[in-house]
Amino acid sequence: MTTSTNRIDVDRVVTTLVAAHGETVRDRALRGVSQCAERWLERDGDDDAFEQFCREHFAATDEDLRRLLDRLETALEQVRGHLYEMRRNLRRWNDLVGDSLPKTDALLATFDPAPDLAEQSYAQKLAFVALLNLRKSTLDEMLEHGTDWTPERWAEARIVGSFGPRIPKDVADLARTLQFESSNWVANFHVPVGTMVDENGRRWFEADRALLAHWLVREEIKAGYNDPDGVHKQRALAWIMGRHVDGTIPASVMDGGSTADWDPAANTIDGGEPGPLLDLTRYDHWMDNVKVARALDEHHPDHPTAIDRKFGLEREIPEAEVERLLVDLLAAPVRRDLASLLSNRLGRPLEAHDIYFDDLFETRDAEAMNEAVRRLCTDEAGFQAKLPEILRGLGWPDEDAEFLGTRVRVEIARGSGHAMRPQLPEYGAWLRTNRLKDELGWDGFDTGMHELGHNLEQLCSTFFVPRPAIRGVPNTACTEAFAFLYQSLAKRVLGIEDGAAAERAHHEETVASMLMACQIAGPSLVELRTWRWIYETGDACDPAGIRDAVLRNAEAVWEEFFVDDYGVDPYHILGAYQHMLGHPLYLADYAIGRTISHQIRSFMQGRDLATETRRICSIGRMTPDAWMRTAVGGPLSATPLIEDTGTAIQVIG
Repeated sequence: MTTSTNRIDVDRVVTTLVAAHGETVRDRALRGVSQCAERWLERDGDDDAFEQFCREHFAATDEDLRRLLDRLETALEQVRGHLYEMRRNLRRWNDLVGDSLPKTDALLATFDPAPDLAEQSYAQKLAFVALLNLRKSTLDEMLEHGTDWTPERWAEARIVGSFGPRIPKDVADLARTLQFESSNWVANFHVPVGTMVDENGRRWFEADRALLAHWLVREEIKAGYNDPDGVHKQRALAWIMGRHVDGTIPASVMDGGSTADWDPAANTIDGGEPGPLLDLTRYDHWMDNVKVARALDEHHPDHPTAIDRKFGLEREIPEAEVERLLVDLLAAPVRRDLASLLSNRLGRPLEAHDIYFDDLFETRDAEAMNEAVRRLCTDEAGFQAKLPEILRGLGWPDEDAEFLGTRVRVEIARGSGHAMRPQLPEYGAWLRTNRLKDELGWDGFDTGMHELGHNLEQLCSTFFVPRPAIRGVPNTACTEAFAFLYQSLAKRVLGIEDGAAAERAHHEETVASMLMACQIAGPSLVELRTWRWIYETGDACDPAGIRDAVLRNAEAVWEEFFVDDYGVDPYHILGAYQHMLGHPLYLADYAIGRTISHQIRSFMQGRDLATETRRICSIGRMTPDAWMRTAVGGPLSATPLIEDTGTAIQVIG
């Protein structure tokens, strides 16, 4: 491990600065010199070099500090913004449907034009200029005082906070390579379902159909509610999820070597043995994420685990608060009423796969939904062209609708949909969705509206925030809030939601939000508890152990929060989400996002959607707590969603 030097005489350097600039700078000099000394290594220079650096770069006056803040803000924006845009373009062949040179595309996607940027910021002393002059803020300080900070104070915190611990190049290279391999495997893990048969021996898909796990498997389960016999298809697909979770999908199914009937429930091929299985493939990639975490742990003394870094650095919500929110959602008594509502709608007892049932109030079949999309646009190019019109239809003023709508580029992703923000004002946002073979279709449009919500947040928080250093929102949960909000408007955009029933639609969306928040809260707890097990286990952790932990935690969470309403779960369905591999510890952001989205959506009742979207997304990158208090006047809490769900059930019966 590389450690900072212990030979720096901080008091001597502070005395030198006080002698030069007066007693009024003592406290600031002590803080800044101490912050620098923590990360100054022998290779950065000897004692005299350290003292000389501090003498030359200490900003003695308020005016010098203001000018320094502006310069650092501009410099970091340019360096990181251009690198981000370069990396986005280098990944495009790997990320998008179309021309493919798999080996070359993977190489380009992992190519880093500045692999040691973080270290160079120290080696070339830019990071030390920031540490010498700006205050490094802890999460506790931000949580306690952040709501009272000015944009300048937040900019200071974000700039100095952007210079993290010094990560050796070999560790950074390992992290980049293994993270790409894991996320790339997730993006390309499509389960062939052309040979899948249900419990009655029926095949449901064309011979060459394959479904991205878990996302498109889940969407096909949801589509089964529109078919009178769909429950048989749903059970078979749920078994595919189960085989995916425990590694028992036959290798001959995955590689296309078998064209015979595959019964995933019995896991037989033409009634016989399935042959070799995938076994630990999924957990080999999970283990890669563990290797990355361990390699980074020792270089983050303030956040020495992946869990600490996710909650304390990235999410900026304490781990205990997030877990409490997840449990509050899952333990809410209103869930029993929700289960009764679902069971009544389905006309049967709930089963494990019914955790995905959230579209209770409309029974349009897939073709009707595709036709509705077809009337608006046929493909991704048509969707992109319609964006200004879509925004105007949602109440955005003409100028904003044109400005924002023309700065979104729509493309088709190889994997699940995603959105990419502009890191510099001269660029636009990128919206990636999926599509059917010859048209965008409802799934592609619905995903597109979700990603459009991300893009609107991204564009507003790029162009309308007070300062460049606080562009963005506090964390991914906050941007998910706007993604869910605009996704909930998809049917309105298509003209198939009765505008006169807006209040009922609000109640219906509240019920759906609660269902979806709970559906993702379960896997979030499974993942968090698995990572805790990983750290408790230490060096004894291996892929087989991780699989066992996932299965064990999925069963435990199911027994605690789901079994009374949904019955037994033979699939370990709470362990199916592929985010666990592609984006470790990200899942809870969806549950937080649903909660924030509901709070924002409730706040917007009777208010102008466009005005409030622009205002809230222009607040800047505070902590989620400070951001929520500014956005809606209260802290992040599951209580509004839980209480409003109870009201909604009473209203809609």
